[in-house]
Amino acid sequence: MIRLQIHSDTQENALDLIRSAITAEAARLELGLKTTERHIRAFEERYHTTSDAFMGNMAAEDLDGGDAESVAWAGELNLRQRIAAQLETLKDIQYAA
Repeated sequence: MIRLQIHSDTQENALDLIRSAITAEAARLELGLKTTERHIRAFEERYHTTSDAFMGNMAAEDLDGGDAESVAWAGELNLRQRIAAQLETLKDIQYAA
């Protein structure tokens, strides 16, 4: 859990502004996660396999696009993991009064 407490001597709406910014960032991350999931599904459908199988059993030579395709697929998987972690962090924030 992340507990966020904001004190402002001049801005009465500082907490609302920060909460709004965090909500907007979470929405942006959710959109990015959906896009990344769509890209991953496209790879899985193209090669008729799961991403787990790709990471565990396949090499660049197994893909039509070779190294570039392998790097792109692995990159999407890495990006999904990073976005999901960031999103989880933002969703874990609790605001203290």
